[in-house]
Amino acid sequence: MPGQRCIALLRGINVGRAKRIAMADLRQLVGELGCTDVRTLLNSGNVVFTAPARARAKIAARIQDAMVLKLGVVSRVIVLGSDELERVIAANPLLEVATDHARLLVFVFSDPDAPALLAPLAASDWGLEVLSVGEHAAYLWCPAGVLDSKAMAAMTRLLGDGLTSRNWNTLCKLRSLCAEPAKG
Repeated sequence: MPGQRCIALLRGINVGRAKRIAMADLRQLVGELGCTDVRTLLNSGNVVFTAPARARAKIAARIQDAMVLKLGVVSRVIVLGSDELERVIAANPLLEVATDHARLLVFVFSDPDAPALLAPLAASDWGLEVLSVGEHAAYLWCPAGVLDSKAMAAMTRLLGDGLTSRNWNTLCKLRSLCAEPAKG
């Protein structure tokens, strides 16, 4: 049975001095779990791979466990199928207001209750920042910069490691990487 292209988003990898992982080690680890055509993007825990159809549902937990056992790193892993990534990208309501895609963040949920939990935050006034909560992700425009984002801080306090974010540029690169033909 053929597999599906998937994207693993590892939370907090290679940010500062904590949770340091070489991308070659990460590719090898994901490959050892039975995934093929494993590729990484940037140095921050973005992995694109083909997962066997029967393993797809449990691959995030398997990657998470293997990282602890083989690399000694604890990190929340969220896995999206390429179809789910397409839905997240298509649902972004902030593209018309976000003029710098490095400051447009997309928060992917691991908790199915996240949209309901974040809805009150989306109704808040964040000044220049704009927060929109969708079914599969939250979208945050931080025109003054990501590091000082009050909305992002509120989301993190509320959900902790139950979500991870990537900027719009990175998500679009992951989409392109998913679409590339398998290496021969």
